[in-house]
Amino acid sequence: MELYNYIKSLHLIFVVTWFAGLFYIVRLFVYHAEAKQKPQPEQDILIKQYQLMQYRLWYIITWPSAILASIFAFWMLFFTEVGKVWLAQPWMHVKLAFVFLLYLYHIKCHQIFKQLQRGEVKKSSNFFRIWNEGATIILFAVVFLVILKSAINWIFGVVGIIAFSLLIMVGFKFYKKIREKNNS
Repeated sequence: MELYNYIKSLHLIFVVTWFAGLFYIVRLFVYHAEAKQKPQPEQDILIKQYQLMQYRLWYIITWPSAILASIFAFWMLFFTEVGKVWLAQPWMHVKLAFVFLLYLYHIKCHQIFKQLQRGEVKKSSNFFRIWNEGATIILFAVVFLVILKSAINWIFGVVGIIAFSLLIMVGFKFYKKIREKNNS
């Protein structure tokens, strides 16, 4: 059981750093998109810096964290008795579906990262602000699933975060309108 706790601890550490990387990379996407609107030479200076920051974050923290979190999860699930019991439970199946969604989100972030590294800004900063909520919703769902160990009760937590996110978006739009009105 002691080895299991070490594996679980390492898994959680790398899940935290993986999510930190996903949250911050999308924030850098926001800044990158906004830098594209700046005049020269400020635009070139900022974009070059954001590309370097994105590159380091993505390949030194985010990808390694995703891989290591998955290795330790795989180890826990398939090579420990506790993991084998969990694999038979419905909540774990739902959790693994969210992990699959997280990898899809990660891969989409990778595609965006590659576009920005090539100097292609195809989305707005507002799109990236909303996109950033995807990882948050997945995080809430997974945490509620793991803590409650219920394939149903996690829904209340996710509905709550979605409602909270909608309130934040409405507030953001309201603030944006006020700011535009004051600038006029």
